[in-house]
Amino acid sequence: MSGAGEELEKLLALMRTLRDPAGGCPWDREQNFLSIAPFTIEEAYEVADAIGRGDLDRLRDELGDLLFQVVFHALLAEEAGRFDFAAVARGIRDKLVRRHPHVFAEPRAIGVAQLHVSWEAQKARERAAAGVRGVLSDVPRALPALARAAKLGRRARRVGFDWAAAAEVRAKVDEELAEVDAALAAGDQRQLAEEIGDLLFTLANWARHLEVDAEDALRGAALKFERRFECMEQAAERGGLVLDALDPAQWDELWRDAKSLIKGD
Repeated sequence: MSGAGEELEKLLALMRTLRDPAGGCPWDREQNFLSIAPFTIEEAYEVADAIGRGDLDRLRDELGDLLFQVVFHALLAEEAGRFDFAAVARGIRDKLVRRHPHVFAEPRAIGVAQLHVSWEAQKARERAAAGVRGVLSDVPRALPALARAAKLGRRARRVGFDWAAAAEVRAKVDEELAEVDAALAAGDQRQLAEEIGDLLFTLANWARHLEVDAEDALRGAALKFERRFECMEQAAERGGLVLDALDPAQWDELWRDAKSLIKGD
């Protein structure tokens, strides 16, 4: 057995020990699919964060945490008599083989554009075989909002419902902004929230048309803001300044200095 296989078997055995009714961990024993699902999502975010920060040592640890979540869910399913970890691994292996016929069934050179067409066609066949009828019905609601908005747009595009070009989406952004302004002027908070939601949805799909991942773009912007703010905090501390006592001019100076110091941002 390979080293990876041995370590995986040890992890599976450890998970069974934690869930053992007699000598296991009380917390692990009382968990179920619903109770650990938020942790699974959190660990996926931690993986993405480590990648965004370029921290490969942390990425190794976070991938381990995410793998533990997969093992946990698989053991819960095994205890319920539904499936086990081997079935999970076999399922994803079979799926990847099905979705790469150009590699495994009929090896041939294929361009990226044609690859996307083939991939989407195979996924459509799999959804049909699983009895999924609605075009949007299996888009997970637990996805981050921007990612889900873009995915809904991609799905709708398959049946011809989409803007023809990025310029049309850009015009829609202006329209949604005007509706936000109107709701703001009317003092209608409920309508304002709805219009801002429409604006964000449109921005996510504009990014899709521009071949930009909106979720990654926003994550990068947030990380950039975080780095610059930390730089301002350090500069303020060196200058003996108290953050909540700064006036707008002082904040502006610190911000401009932070931007100049962090060249890559």
